[in-house]
This record gives sequence, structure tokens and C-alpha cells, in this order.
Amino acid sequence: MDDKIENLDEETSELEHLRKLVKEKQMKEQQNEPVSEPVSNEVKKTKVVLRKVERKKSKRVLGIKLILLSLLLVPLFGYLYIISLHSNRLINDTLSTVMLVLTIISSGVLLTGIILVLKNKKIKTGRKVKTWAKAITGIFLTGYVGVSTLVMVLLYGPNNGFRDWLVTTAMMTMNHQYLAEWFYDEVTIKDILDSNTVVESGIDTNPDLVQIGGGNAGQTVYANEYEEAILKKDKGNELYKIIDINEGKFKGKMAVIYDPSKVKLAVSKGTGSNLDSSYGQMITKMSKDNNAVIAMNAGGFYDPNWNSSGGVPHGVVISNGKLIANNKRAVSVGGIIGFNKENKLVLAKMSAQQAINAGIRDAVDFGPFLIVNGESSFINGNGGWGVSPRSAIAQRKDGIVLFLVIDGRQTASAGADMNDLVNVLLKYGAYNAANLDGGTSSAMSLNHEIITNPRNGNFQPKTRAVPNAWIVVK
Repeated sequence: MDDKIENLDEETSELEHLRKLVKEKQMKEQQNEPVSEPVSNEVKKTKVVLRKVERKKSKRVLGIKLILLSLLLVPLFGYLYIISLHSNRLINDTLSTVMLVLTIISSGVLLTGIILVLKNKKIKTGRKVKTWAKAITGIFLTGYVGVSTLVMVLLYGPNNGFRDWLVTTAMMTMNHQYLAEWFYDEVTIKDILDSNTVVESGIDTNPDLVQIGGGNAGQTVYANEYEEAILKKDKGNELYKIIDINEGKFKGKMAVIYDPSKVKLAVSKGTGSNLDSSYGQMITKMSKDNNAVIAMNAGGFYDPNWNSSGGVPHGVVISNGKLIANNKRAVSVGGIIGFNKENKLVLAKMSAQQAINAGIRDAVDFGPFLIVNGESSFINGNGGWGVSPRSAIAQRKDGIVLFLVIDGRQTASAGADMNDLVNVLLKYGAYNAANLDGGTSSAMSLNHEIITNPRNGNFQPKTRAVPNAWIVVK
């Protein structure tokens, strides 16, 4: 009988035999028939065995439940504790201690569940769980643990690609800096921003190197597809051409302006120095007011709490040779981005008076400078500006001007970093190029209608009022 007890969990037929004996005894007792002593003893032992088996079943079921529960709780509490070690913005010190305690407790629960299952591993619970239910449970737990672990590896693992992207992109937005501050402390954020920078050449553009002449109208052979896209004009349109930009991870529009003398800087009628009384305008409005064909946002502006009306520009603003603004600069890189009286794009670090003396007719103050005299700036990491909607202006060596707007904050186009801007502009032959204000401001219009896909900080299809815009007049 001892052998039967030891192997009871594996010998289903024997267990059924014992159960039949119990049933037989119960029937005879009901019929008042005598029960033989051997049968009665065997029945008593059987009941003992059945109770032991049921206890083991209960322990195994409990173990399985504990394992499933702890697989949900250990990653949750454990990873929240890890996050709290890197920043206290999402989880303060008190909650951090609580997370640690809960992690230890849930880990102990997991260990207890494993022990219960291992000690009763040969016991069948008798509970039939449907295959689809097992599959769903397995897929959910695998996905839950796998995804949460992947997130932790991306946030704090040895590869800094995702970490740099998150911090630089979040810190350059108006409304989502908390996404970086939740997971990293101020020192870490500063270190990441410092290691992702644009190192400019330190020299100014040399306008003499640009020879304005446009493309050869009769040219039929081109160096590459990008040269063909630029130089092969649309029939009946000698002024401009719109090129669709599609680089896989981002999309946008490039306006090719064949006559640089047609590029001007439009200024909002509400531009001023007082935040309360000044206001910006949509590029479509400035386009209409100036009878422009094409318009693109230009310089940055004071935007405390990211809710200003866009009327107070940063830095120097010059329009038609007149000094419109001479405010504090927005960024430490870059400088004057403008056209001189010879219609050549000038990128230079100079004061407002120096710009006027140099014959700058239209200009804003922004940056960084991306390409100067045919040489691109050195970009550490992603340049420190993250991945966002972008605007840039450039001029080729033949004088053709390029307006570039990259869409962002959407599934079809995440946005671009400084490397992306440089790569696209170089493909199309940019000789001098600079980054302009980006994010929600990035937009381009054609005949007073937006042709890009702007997104604001809440990922809504909106742009915003700005103090100035680069335009192309007829």
C-alpha cells in the first residue's frame, strides 16, 4: 500500500480503484450490508491518501497563482524602483523605498510559488484550462515582461542611442520635457545635451564663392538624381519648384527658388518688444499680405511658458535693409542668417550694426550653421536638438536657394535631427545652410495654403503664429 501511495499521483488507474472502494463501502453502508475488514482498512488508507493528494493539489494551484501574480508585480515594482534611482521627478524618495520593499516582497512571493510548484511537480491539479486561455496568458506575460525589460534596457542600458534621442527630443519641445525629467536627473540630462552638439567651423560664409547663374535651361545630362531634381525646371515655371522629400523615417517639402533676388523676409505686423502688445502671424497671412508665392517660417521668438503670441523675435531681424529688432539671442550657436544686396546667403557671427554695414538686406538670428562654404559642421551624436519638425534655408554654389521643411511628430514622419538636415541639404547641393526655428513653427505654404504637415506639441495638425517668415515674391 505504501508503494501505491508514493506513486499515486502517477498511477491514475490505481487512484480510481481506491475511489471505487470508497464508493462501494458507502453503498454497502447504505444497504446495511457488512463490510469486510480488509476492505474497510483499505478504504481508510485511501481516504488518507486522497486528503494528501488534495493538499498537494491545493499547494500546486497556489504556487501557480503566486507565480503568475509575482510575474506581474516584480517587473512593475522593480523597474519603478530602478527609475527612482535615476530621477525623483516621477517617484519621490518615500515612494522609492516603498517600491524597494514591494519588490523584495513580490520576489519572495515568486520564490515561494516556484518552491510549491517544484515540490508538487508530479501532481496533476485536475483543472482543465483551455488551450486558448493558456496561450493568451502566456503571450500576455511574455509581452509584459519582455516589453518592460526592453524599456529598461533602452533607458538605462549600455547603448545610449535611445537615451540621447529621448532627452534631446523632449528637452527641445514646449510641452513634453517631463518625458526626459521623469527618467533622468538634471546632471544626466545636462551631460546628454553636452555630448550631443553641433560644432560649427567658426568661419563666416564667403559670398564671393557663390556665382549666381541658376541651372542650365538646356541641360539634359545630370550628375545624379538630386541634381536633376533641382535643375530640371517645371514647364512654364522659371521661378520655383517644389520637391517632395521622402527619406523613409521622415518626409517633407523642399522649395527650389531659381532667382535669389525674389527671396525676402516678411515681418508680422504685430512684431514688437512687448509680450503683451506684440503678436505674430501665420505664414499664410504674411504670404497674402506680401503677395508671396511661397512662405516658410524663419527666426525664433520669446515664448515664456510656451503660450506667447509669437510677436517678440529673438536676436537681430532685418527686413528690406531696415533693422526691425535687436533683442537677446535665442541660441549660443549660429548667428546672422540673411541675404546681402547681391542676393547671396550670408551666415556670420556679427552684430546688428555690423550686418547693416555689411549690406545685409534681409536677415534673422538663429542657428546652428549647418554648412559653410561647402563644409558641414561637425555634429556630435544627433546634434542636441533631438528629432522634431525642422526648417532650414540654404543656397547652392550656383545661387539657387533651398527652403526645406521636414514634418515631424507623426507616424509617417517622426522628424529630423541635425544630421538628417545636413544629409538632405548636401544631396541637393547646398553650399551654405542654416537651421531655422522648428517644432510647431515649422511649416511651408504655396499660394497661401499650407503644403506641409505641421504638428503642435500635442501632436495636433496645427502650426502657430510667428514673428517673421522667408517668402518668395513674384
